[in-house]
Amino acid sequence: MNAQDAVASGTAEVEQIMVRARTAQRGFEVKGSQALYDKAALAAGWAIMEPARNRALAELAVETTGLGNVADKITKNHRKTLGLLRDIADVQTHGVISDDPETGITEIMRPIGVIGAVVPSTNPAATPANNIINALKGGNAIVVAPSPKGVASCELLLSYIHAEFAKLGLDPDLVQMIPAPGSKAKTQALMEAADRVICTGSQNNVHRAQSCGTPAVAVGAGNVTVIVDETADLADAAAKITASKCFDNATSCSSENSVVVVDTIYDQFFEALSREGGALVPEADAAGIIARLWPDGHLNREVIAQDADKMLAALGMDYKVAADTKFLAVETKGIGPDHPLSGEKLSRILSVYRAADFTDAKATASRILDHQGAGHSIGIHTTRDERAVQMGRDMPTCRVIVNQAHTFATGGAFTNGMPFSLSMGCGSWGGNSIDTNLNWRHFVQSTKIVREIPSREPALEDIFGSYWAEAGQ
Repeated sequence: MNAQDAVASGTAEVEQIMVRARTAQRGFEVKGSQALYDKAALAAGWAIMEPARNRALAELAVETTGLGNVADKITKNHRKTLGLLRDIADVQTHGVISDDPETGITEIMRPIGVIGAVVPSTNPAATPANNIINALKGGNAIVVAPSPKGVASCELLLSYIHAEFAKLGLDPDLVQMIPAPGSKAKTQALMEAADRVICTGSQNNVHRAQSCGTPAVAVGAGNVTVIVDETADLADAAAKITASKCFDNATSCSSENSVVVVDTIYDQFFEALSREGGALVPEADAAGIIARLWPDGHLNREVIAQDADKMLAALGMDYKVAADTKFLAVETKGIGPDHPLSGEKLSRILSVYRAADFTDAKATASRILDHQGAGHSIGIHTTRDERAVQMGRDMPTCRVIVNQAHTFATGGAFTNGMPFSLSMGCGSWGGNSIDTNLNWRHFVQSTKIVREIPSREPALEDIFGSYWAEAGQ
């Protein structure tokens, strides 16, 4: 089969999947009720959270992608799904959700139709599950396009979901995937045929989603920077940064990539960090790390998302640091395309910048975000809350995470108010249409019944009175 025939065959395959998805979705909506939508969402949630299935998915994900570690993926699959189900438990996504006599408007929540979800290999079970649960909660069908390395995990997840659906008499065609072999042509066909595209993953996929002609919700790149100021609880900050940096071997887009430390507590902070398992690499030795981390201009697959011992061996650092080292903290000053340590590293490597004071730290962090990761998030460890507010007013970011382990906080935690999600919108700074965590609201739409009410037309004086008093007519 030549390339042109392969594309045509793949497109035809997607068309057949979409026909089944639309048929299933129409039946789902015709029978629709809040109880039905909730039951379907819970079925998908239990499919990934049931402990034996969760472990099988985590083990398969690490085996087939080579990214992360099993224990943390089990935790991620469990907590992300549990948190999402908590968030949506009392949310109304079916029928009349508001009826306002004052405005004369009644709002009815409606499904979007068929969701096309493009998902990454870094979270090959948790991200599809999150999208699937949100889609079903809103009365939709969904077709998932996994990355090539994520196909096996997605297949297993869907088999578990379909097993739960069978118990309830739900149509398995409500949840489908693009089968192997995946291809850009198949993913493109899905995006063009779906009613809404949800895209998490590479910036190439994000660009394609946003230009496919279908309304798309896509998210930007992460490159998290965290400031540690002179008022911080250094032991607490070091413990949280270590736990966050090492979780699932730094596969998360919310994993710290750089830390900016105020000069007066710089040495004390790194003493605290070393007690947690961080090894400080002086700037004089940074070139060797860079050469091995980017041997051909691309991230070294023997380093990214690997356990500490494998990472250290690949970097030639296994005999240069303590045997219990969990991650490397590499001193640097450079920021920008010619300084790769200032970007995302997808590994247990943290770039370290020294700042004269908080103002200098803020300026350094802004430069890093301007280089990569604008809009996503930034963190600060401090006892001065006004500094976090100042960062929120001044910096190109949608989230300022205060005194928390960034990986666990950005995408929702049981100890903060963010919605549980694996996809963070980055606003105009990141080229996204949303500035929130992807959530159920992006999987539904509404119809408004609009009735005539008594006129509320104001007099000109009511609108312009204060302006005329200052500027005249």
